[in-house]
Amino acid sequence: MENSAQKVLFVCSEIFPYVPESEIATLGRYLPQGTQERKKEIRAFMPRYGCINERKNQLHEVIRLSGMNLIIDNMDRPLIIKVASIAAAHTQVYFIDNDDYFKRKQIDRDDEGKFFEDNDERAIFFARGVLETVKKLRWAPDIIHCSGWISHLLPLYLKKAYKDDPIFSNSKIVLSLHDDLPKESFSPNFADKIYFGAVSEKDIDLLKAAPDGINLAKTAARFSDGVVVASENIPASLISYCKDRGLKVAKIKAKSFADGSYIDEYNAFYDQL
Repeated sequence: MENSAQKVLFVCSEIFPYVPESEIATLGRYLPQGTQERKKEIRAFMPRYGCINERKNQLHEVIRLSGMNLIIDNMDRPLIIKVASIAAAHTQVYFIDNDDYFKRKQIDRDDEGKFFEDNDERAIFFARGVLETVKKLRWAPDIIHCSGWISHLLPLYLKKAYKDDPIFSNSKIVLSLHDDLPKESFSPNFADKIYFGAVSEKDIDLLKAAPDGINLAKTAARFSDGVVVASENIPASLISYCKDRGLKVAKIKAKSFADGSYIDEYNAFYDQL
């Protein structure tokens, strides 16, 4: 970018305190706040998992943003948008909701640890729901930061289905890689459900070959502008894939997360794109 990024959209799988603290949830909580404190505009999105207490966290539906249906696997799925504020951070969080996908109390596995069979559709719904909502907000992000596997289809949809929308014409995508990549496979027909806009068979060939967490991350990287290695346990093959594609790749060390300097490192990375 010729000028520094001024508007940053955070698309997170988890944000503390709405879900328990974890590497991703902590990043989702403090990186947006730190970015805003550095005089940038921010918006933050996450799924509205059923474990989130709406009354305690004061979530409420945004009627003007809700009401759209997204068609996934030939089924209409109502898109509901809710919002809440993190008072200590002076930030708002938007929640993507749908009773079929996000009413259950767990995040991505049932009480026995079994990976949800519809996690593929949940990722599709979340990515498209975020982009449609940002369009309705009429807020044009310079950077879209995707964190957590459920956000990994957003880069594909942005570049193939929303690339001609003026809201996203100057948006660059930063992909944070964490150690949440599913080891299980998604449903065998995952790739067939993804088609939307100008998405082609070539774009999703990796997921057609093997619909797993690594290939989902590689698909995200393929359509990203920069990648941040945010965990120690990211497979070397995935990092090599990103570098071989000529992407800007940065690694955030554990020390940076410990002392808080990761916020400046991320913001410097945004400004390089």
